[in-house]
Amino acid sequence: MHCSWPVQKHFLLCKQQCGRKTCVRLCCREAPDDVSLKVWRAEASMGLRRFSDALRDLEDLCGARPNWTEGFFRKGNVLLEMGRKTEALIQFHRCLKQQPDFAPAKNQVKKILEAEGMAVPEEVPRILQVVAEYLRDPSPITSSVGPSLSEGLQCSLKQLEERADYEEQTQTASKVKQDASTECCLSLCQAVSFLPTAEDDEELMMRKDERQTRGTCSVDRESFLSVLATSDFECPLCIRLFHEPVTTPCGHTFCKNCIERSLDHNLRCPLCKQSLQEYFKNRKYNPTVLLQEIMTRLFPQQLAERKQVHDSEMAELSNLTKDIPIFVCTVAYPGIPCPLHVFEPRYRLMMRRCMETGTKKFGMCSYEHGKGFADYGCMLEILDLDLLPDGRSYVDTVGGSRFRVLKRGQRDGYHTADIEYLEDHKADGAELEMLQRLHDSVYQQAREWYHRLNSRIREQISRQYGAMPEKDDNIQASADGPAWCWWLLSVLQLDPAYQTTVLSLTSLKDRLGHLRIVLEYFSQS
Repeated sequence: MHCSWPVQKHFLLCKQQCGRKTCVRLCCREAPDDVSLKVWRAEASMGLRRFSDALRDLEDLCGARPNWTEGFFRKGNVLLEMGRKTEALIQFHRCLKQQPDFAPAKNQVKKILEAEGMAVPEEVPRILQVVAEYLRDPSPITSSVGPSLSEGLQCSLKQLEERADYEEQTQTASKVKQDASTECCLSLCQAVSFLPTAEDDEELMMRKDERQTRGTCSVDRESFLSVLATSDFECPLCIRLFHEPVTTPCGHTFCKNCIERSLDHNLRCPLCKQSLQEYFKNRKYNPTVLLQEIMTRLFPQQLAERKQVHDSEMAELSNLTKDIPIFVCTVAYPGIPCPLHVFEPRYRLMMRRCMETGTKKFGMCSYEHGKGFADYGCMLEILDLDLLPDGRSYVDTVGGSRFRVLKRGQRDGYHTADIEYLEDHKADGAELEMLQRLHDSVYQQAREWYHRLNSRIREQISRQYGAMPEKDDNIQASADGPAWCWWLLSVLQLDPAYQTTVLSLTSLKDRLGHLRIVLEYFSQS
């Protein structure tokens, strides 16, 4: 649905009429130079907890309006939500320097410093002095912003602001020549990370020209690339050459599979411990293209070997008879839905691998004391997987083939097994005629029991398991026998050990005998 209001009335009228946060995005596309629309888009992104988008808009706004106190305050709030306390503190400090009576910034500064165990005075000039002293030695919270930022913050606040002002002036001058979207106002912390440490503008410009000359010289570039080794491109988690490298917001690079496994257990960077909760929630694990291109150019053979190792691992995980993953939970049946709520890290990994290999299948067995899981189970096929922001997932599955466990094992925390699939024995002649009569008799008995249930219970059963299947014309058409038998077993909710026993039977006659006994018991009670 698109908003019907014209761009000139933009978000204010959209908000009054339809209340859609997406309207401001559409308006921004129509009028990209309208600064007021970016304010609304930043507010909408903040409400949607898309902090990176909000920060991008606010940096543009602060670059265009360097004296806008409210803009730096909003930028500080976004940084605070992202866990970047030191950078947020610098923005609030700047607000108070521009407008000493700006109470919201004063309250945020007090809140941050008091959380670090510091006494904060009431007078604004003294607060500014305390913040300046704190930023000279920000040891309590610098670990959350990375090593390069920590070194830069050792400088005085005056030096930091001078560098930020220089960067803003550079961007303003370049805006005339370049598109505004390619330049944005860096925060103080970003200025520390990227600007040279010269004391005067002349030396800064000389170094900048030198870098540009060096960047255009192919000889220097080749000599720089020649000193790189494969060890410079190793994932710090698996200690192997990067495969599908992704870079986190804190600037560290890992293999995609490695960082996903790490975030299953802890939503912090494995190296600097910075919170990656928003990064995990968005799941934008985009590959670092430049790094991939460098490895392709410098180490094509090693990269091909690394890909071959990964492909062999995927092929091993795709085998559906050896070392298949086993989910230890309940008894599943062929053709019967089995919804799951996955929250344990080991099963998150299992589901992810089932999807990556393309098999979308795993085994389901009930727990058995002394063995870990039962000797018989049922394969489940993933129909849909709904990922939640906190890492949990709802998985819709349906039962497939039955199997018998031949050998137990483990892989990365979850159970595995070598299996063989089960099929019902086929009958013919007089034996088949007798089996058909027994089948029809037990099916009629099951329908009578089902229709004797009150309507509320039947409605609950239908909602969870579906209606009772019709009688099959050919009772031996499926390798697992008639579908209504498994539906009835799932509805009756018997003891798991007894359910596993019936699941293991490869004789339809024996299975029907068990169902007849159970139906007689339930009919009497």
